[in-house]
Amino acid sequence: MCGRYGLRSDKQSIADAFYAKKVNPKVVLAPNYNVAPSTFLPVVRLDDEGDRELTLMRWGLIPFFSKDDKTGFKSTSARAETIATVPTFREAFKRRHCIVPADWFYEWQGLDPQRKKTQSWAIARKDRKLFGMAGLWESWNDPIARQPLETFTIITTDPNEVMEPIHTRMPVILRPEDYERWLAPVDPATPPTDLLRPSLLSLEAWKVDPKVGNVRNIGPELCEAWADEPPAPSLFG
Repeated sequence: MCGRYGLRSDKQSIADAFYAKKVNPKVVLAPNYNVAPSTFLPVVRLDDEGDRELTLMRWGLIPFFSKDDKTGFKSTSARAETIATVPTFREAFKRRHCIVPADWFYEWQGLDPQRKKTQSWAIARKDRKLFGMAGLWESWNDPIARQPLETFTIITTDPNEVMEPIHTRMPVILRPEDYERWLAPVDPATPPTDLLRPSLLSLEAWKVDPKVGNVRNIGPELCEAWADEPPAPSLFG
């Protein structure tokens, strides 16, 4: 379901990796090893001129018709199977696609049927390069601030062979060659639903400290191999 992820790359590295021609001057980043919903994070989208832009949006999509921002807490992720029909995401799927950069993401494996006991995992590309998760974005008119608030959600799909033992869902991770098509204006006759599939990239998963479950913990130790687990290749080279 992808409720947390990590981002340690700087904005220039992100812009280069996703061929963003423009970087919003408001984008100021610091490494965050436990990114949580409702925070402002970098995404890549097309601007009004059709150029790729790196900008900041709040995680948790608020549809344009919402009366308040509470919807955002329930819409941090969107199921690929229903984004074209669920009212919260339907309009965004038609015309507002984005890419959500990440260095890794976290997932929790249930160790009992009731999921009272869980094991935390980190998942990254084997080569430790940045990857892009398929997302949707919306602009909502905040009645209190009296200005637009841009928000996003991450699309999830069935797990691939790496994720299947851990969880029943995973974020849609786009291949670099699919970025252009995902961001392009959607043709209603041929929406890019075929891109919303289990990841084809080479991924690696390793157990991490349960402290990652607390959003107040944001240190680099959170994504290192936990306790007596065999060490995974470091994210830090």
